[in-house]
Amino acid sequence: MNISMIDVAVIAIYLLGITGYGIWVGFRRNSSTDQYFLAGKSLGWFTIGAAVFTSNISTIHLVGLAAAGAKEGFVIGNFEWMACFTLILLALLFAPFYINSGVRTLPEFMERRYCPQARTFLAVIGLIGALLIHIGISLFAAAKVFESFLGVPMVATILVLSLFTVVYTALGGLKGVVLTENIQAGLLLFGAALVTWLGIRALPGVGVADVAAFKAAVQPGQLSMLQPVVKAGGHLNEYSWLAVVLGYPIPGIWYWCADQTLVQRVLAARSVKDGQNGALFAGFLKITPVFLMVLPGTIGYVLWQKGAFTLPMIAGTENPDYNTMLPNLINHLVPVGLKGLLAAGMAAALMSTIAAGLNGCATLISMDIVKRSHPDMPDDRVVRIGRISTGVIMLLAMLWSTQGDQFGTIFEAINKIPMTFAPAVTTVFLLGVLWKRGTKQAAMATLYIGSIIGVIYFLVDMPGIGKMILGAQAQPGFSGLVSDPAQGLGIPFMLVGPIIAVLCVIIYIVTSLMTPAMDPDEVAKVCWDHPLAFLKGKITGAGDPRVVTLILLAVVGVLYYNLR
Repeated sequence: MNISMIDVAVIAIYLLGITGYGIWVGFRRNSSTDQYFLAGKSLGWFTIGAAVFTSNISTIHLVGLAAAGAKEGFVIGNFEWMACFTLILLALLFAPFYINSGVRTLPEFMERRYCPQARTFLAVIGLIGALLIHIGISLFAAAKVFESFLGVPMVATILVLSLFTVVYTALGGLKGVVLTENIQAGLLLFGAALVTWLGIRALPGVGVADVAAFKAAVQPGQLSMLQPVVKAGGHLNEYSWLAVVLGYPIPGIWYWCADQTLVQRVLAARSVKDGQNGALFAGFLKITPVFLMVLPGTIGYVLWQKGAFTLPMIAGTENPDYNTMLPNLINHLVPVGLKGLLAAGMAAALMSTIAAGLNGCATLISMDIVKRSHPDMPDDRVVRIGRISTGVIMLLAMLWSTQGDQFGTIFEAINKIPMTFAPAVTTVFLLGVLWKRGTKQAAMATLYIGSIIGVIYFLVDMPGIGKMILGAQAQPGFSGLVSDPAQGLGIPFMLVGPIIAVLCVIIYIVTSLMTPAMDPDEVAKVCWDHPLAFLKGKITGAGDPRVVTLILLAVVGVLYYNLR
């Protein structure tokens, strides 16, 4: 292994400590469903925000953002800062209805807004998304990192981290998960800040002594958040400002506002205001990855270019493997002892994401399938089924994680997979709370047709299928019949989402107008009177969510202006 026994001891102490703490704070022998799945609805805004942040940030982000920082630069940070805007939507548009309605899952909310069929569809989507993205791909990415960073075999990493995570998640429930996430958020941010600080300190050693020298050492545009619509070669830029503005909200609203894994923390709020401000606090935390995860990758690019360390080449090519940037940077910068702490930080990122996904799956299975079909089942039995479900989902995710190398770029894969269903889900949720005329028939038509269109796109744009169609004519580096600029349509995946979303909106509106209106009294309980109704009401002080929203918008606006 590429690690000392001191570092091994640090990792072991962390894993044992965080597992014991999660069980201690969360385990109750006779937990009710509210206690186990929603932490007794006792969470404050700080705990909610930290938990939402760490549930989102996984090893994929640590590795992927550093790799993208080295390859593309700050533009990849749009995936972090744009989350601030969707978290604002969660806080102001969705959270009041979610919390006031007393629902335990988002599919349950969909049943109240539309029909039981919508609940079933959303429960299935939630399970698939958590299994494939939140848990499976995250586990694969972590295993790859620990293999290159510590020399630990992939299977060993998968088994060890899965075992510790599933134990405290199954026994501690949501309370055990979110309180451990508070600790892991601090460790994660500390570790990322440490790498950034050590990287900045190392720059003078390669002749980069000031900001001007650093700007001169990076690639053109590498420090800019906003990129042109068209590349120099005349092709559409997949990360242009237009692609970000139009494309991010489609998967973003699904992920931050309509996905059980993330929103479950808000559902457990002790008050509407705590839920809203917790989501906004997560928005402030989402500002940090650009400086603590993307910037280290850019610093690593400069150090690598100056010969401070080497990067392996991608097999069969002359292109550097930027996915190894973070492990190589840590090995170059971090001394013995602190490597173990950094490894613990990466483990924390993984465990938080997996725990969130497991708890979300257990909640969906227990509340939207088991409790729904057996409404008289005692709470203790429902909780027991939730704990068993946690273990079963973990086993399935472990099996799926071994197939992670079937994807070319993991970071792109986790954004492309949701495009199969995110446009439809986003349309149904957003118009569902903003437009009272939306009907249950419109919701189901949109979910089914929109998802079918999304699956067709995903399959057609898979490089393997495109190569089968093109045969010998397929050129090296072919990326898909939709996205490839030379042999495909040249439409980046970030712009495919808005196209599918427009079709979904048309389906939803036309079907709604062609079908009978729903009971206005029932719809009024889960829908705003008009799209700007959330702005009504007296401002209650500096902690009013609308005031906090203005502060968050101002901070993000200033940062965008300075990094344009």
